Amino acid sequence: MRAGNQAFDLDGDGAVGVVLLHGFTGSPYEVRYLGERLAAAGFPVAAPLLPGHGTRIEDLDGTRWEDWVDHVERAADGMGRRCDRVAIVGQSLGGLLALYIASRRTALTCVASLAAPLWLDGLPGRVAGWAHRRSGRPDLPIKAIPKFGGSDVLDPISKAENPCYPAIPIKALAQLVAFMTVVDASLSKVTQPTLVLHARQDHTAPVACAARIAEATRAKRMRILPRSYHLIAVDVERDIVAAEVIDFVRRYSVKGLSCAT
Repeated sequence: MRAGNQAFDLDGDGAVGVVLLHGFTGSPYEVRYLGERLAAAGFPVAAPLLPGHGTRIEDLDGTRWEDWVDHVERAADGMGRRCDRVAIVGQSLGGLLALYIASRRTALTCVASLAAPLWLDGLPGRVAGWAHRRSGRPDLPIKAIPKFGGSDVLDPISKAENPCYPAIPIKALAQLVAFMTVVDASLSKVTQPTLVLHARQDHTAPVACAARIAEATRAKRMRILPRSYHLIAVDVERDIVAAEVIDFVRRYSVKGLSCAT
């Protein structure tokens, strides 16, 4: 794997550990900056590499959304063995996973959704719908869709460095579409304090998804960023994102708890 693709763990001396989740076709690079800021603030961090990611596109096309969920469940269990309490934060698909895990684990201290998509608009939405309808057919004529514009990031350095897949595999895209529906139906079960961050100029996940998530989860805070594109944790407003997440996790952490050494 290229640099930036790998899962990472960062030590901290704070009371609550944080599980950080990257997005579809991406890697932990997307949350590395946020993870370093959280660790500097005292929070232990674990950022797993989701199944099918960071290797070959064909590997992602062989995964199901349940595989992503199972992997995150194990990451949350691992952090739970290190810390008394766990928070979960995710970017894009990672945000969907964070919300879904929170709907199943009431003991999580809080959850943050960063640019999570509940649906896709325009051409991406039409392609995703087509993929979902055709994914079970063995004669699928198109295996992957090239990302002609690269990753959806305004910052030129982050865009150039991001080691994401150069294309979107069709079968895996269908799994993402199916999972969006599952998460949408689970939002009302999220009882933890919820933070929703999104970018107005997101070209991947419609900004209206943020309002839907905030309303359904009764979010404590929602903020729409004016400049960034989709990958807000590494884009031009990444410092704002980090500050929002750190403040939120700290605000809704339980004092007096400690992590195992």
